Amino acid sequence: MKHFRVLPITLAVASTLASASVLAAETDISALEQRIQELESKLVEIDYVNDQQQAVLTPDTQVPQGIIFSGYARYGAHHSSGDNRYVEVGSTGRSLGRLGNEANGGEVQLAKIFQADNGAKWDLVFMVDDWNNDQWGSSGGVNLKKMYAGVTNIFESQPELYMWAGRDFHQRPQQGLNDYFWMSHDGQGAGFNNLNLGGVKLDMGFVGAVDSEDGALGNDSGRYAITSKLHGINAGIGNLDLYANYGFASDEAGDDVKNETAWQVGAVLGLGSSNKLVMKYADGADNSAFDLAGDKQVFYASVEGGYKASEQFIIDYLVSYKDISGGDVKATNDVNADEINKDVTEYAVIVRPQYQWDDVHSTWLEAGYAIEDYGNGDENSGWKLTLSQNVSLGGLPWSRPMLRFYATVGDVDRNVQNFNDLGSVEVDNVTYDTVAVGAMFEAWW
Repeated sequence: MKHFRVLPITLAVASTLASASVLAAETDISALEQRIQELESKLVEIDYVNDQQQAVLTPDTQVPQGIIFSGYARYGAHHSSGDNRYVEVGSTGRSLGRLGNEANGGEVQLAKIFQADNGAKWDLVFMVDDWNNDQWGSSGGVNLKKMYAGVTNIFESQPELYMWAGRDFHQRPQQGLNDYFWMSHDGQGAGFNNLNLGGVKLDMGFVGAVDSEDGALGNDSGRYAITSKLHGINAGIGNLDLYANYGFASDEAGDDVKNETAWQVGAVLGLGSSNKLVMKYADGADNSAFDLAGDKQVFYASVEGGYKASEQFIIDYLVSYKDISGGDVKATNDVNADEINKDVTEYAVIVRPQYQWDDVHSTWLEAGYAIEDYGNGDENSGWKLTLSQNVSLGGLPWSRPMLRFYATVGDVDRNVQNFNDLGSVEVDNVTYDTVAVGAMFEAWW
């Protein structure tokens, strides 16, 4: 979603041609090309960044004419001849790497920005998405993901304060190589961004989880969260962002969670220009304060970034550690679930070398390894290797749209305890392999 052009150049060209037809004898190609360049130079660009966060307006945001069309999507064919379609271990997204290891889906957004006579700037945003698939528990469907309004530049003392209400993406910091939202509070409610506290800025929100039954409904589920983020802190070696969230429920959430609460704290510290440290601790939750997961406690830490070996050769990496205790984690059966898989520690590493042949063609190689180490001695481990040949718009690793042709191989080894029919504990050693080839496109705009 980096840049979107709001005045269609095709209409500009058509208008120019229509007027030129009257004076065809006096108009040459060079004059027409010059007119097109002039029109192109006046196109309005909105610098919405595709990090799947709120598109927060500021007083400096330009107000284009017409509708802003933006989104993110990836679709293609993924042919697998192994035991599993994808290679998955643990609970940190695609812990072995997302390249050649991710499902189809997308989101399409339409937005309109207005400016009042008093200088206030409003936006009205609508989005539908399609991320449902059989592995995520749904047979399919398009959901209303966003429908909200927001306004900025309404207080003279706080011109950058942005207020919003409705349904929106909300506080969902994401990591790239593993496609992991280490916090996520999408829902409907209200809040504000960029309250200036003397150079440091505060975001806060009150959101309710959206009720869903194979799709997003209009009412709340009864689970709620108060979220906050303090950002713009200069920590010397980089910027520091701090998160703190609290989750609770109403009677509508059901007797099992109506008296439960949860809280999270987290931090993101920039380490120079191309690396960062992420840390999170949660009680009664993992990725969301909506979880209301009782005695569950989670600690997560990761370091990620990139190394530029040359103008054409870049290596991205991510190393993560996660410890989960006090909750039922991936129980292998319904009998004595608490005893079998209660505590687990997860380790993962992903490395992705990328070579850019020119401003169109690139070759990527992604390698990943992950382990789940359970407190009772169970262990899951896996590895994945993906080779991808890419065709993209631009000469950078994040240039999109991209056509991607890839091959993936990987294994997941499960060494877990189960109860047999006689009530005795048995250890299952099973290996699930993945061999896949595919072709897909990925784009944000």
